[in-house]
Amino acid sequence: MIKTSYVLLFGVLLLILLWVLNNGLKKNGVLASKRNQITFLTALGIFTWLALQYFIWTTGFYYDLSLPPRIPLFMVLPVFLFIVFFMFGNRNHKVLASIPIALPIAVQSFRAVIEVLFYFTFIQGILPIQVTFEGANYDVLIGLSAIVMAVYANRPNASKKVLLAWNFIGTLVVLFAAFIFITSFYFPSIWGETGIPIGFNQFPYLLLPTFLMPFAVFLHVLSITQLTQKPEAQE
Repeated sequence: MIKTSYVLLFGVLLLILLWVLNNGLKKNGVLASKRNQITFLTALGIFTWLALQYFIWTTGFYYDLSLPPRIPLFMVLPVFLFIVFFMFGNRNHKVLASIPIALPIAVQSFRAVIEVLFYFTFIQGILPIQVTFEGANYDVLIGLSAIVMAVYANRPNASKKVLLAWNFIGTLVVLFAAFIFITSFYFPSIWGETGIPIGFNQFPYLLLPTFLMPFAVFLHVLSITQLTQKPEAQE
């Protein structure tokens, strides 16, 4: 059931991403055939990335926990770099301006859901306590506050500075959560707890570093980009 929940969460977030993309293109007058092509290529790119990671995993490459750390270097870092460069290159695109400011903020509420999944994964003995909200992972607070901030973002007098501050804090929190996971793999003694067992180093749990965690970063980068767009891009 836990494994299925990770897959279902991935599916829901992927559908949201594709719907937002398609809707943003529609608002900018892109023809249906072109919208469907872009949406399909986006989905294909994501599944290709996941298929590649699955293939690498089947070789046993990620089971080697010696240094340099393979999981952050070959699984996490490439996605982060893609997000940064992609969003920077499209920072003034009109499609971004057509997405409601509150939407990427509201979607961050999924992080409260995944924290619950982490807790039940811990109960099953697959994760150590430090990666849950009972340990050192406070990502659940960002997930819970996302709804409040999304409601606030819909107010006509909402302060962009407040929304930017929340996004920057949320980015730091998710990066700290990533730090907890990585160190729990490679340097568990930091936490004075047991490390992450090899049982977590498999699909569908690997959806966490390959999609779910990067998706949280993507939403923050998207929101920050929207809030700092040039005026002409928002017209």
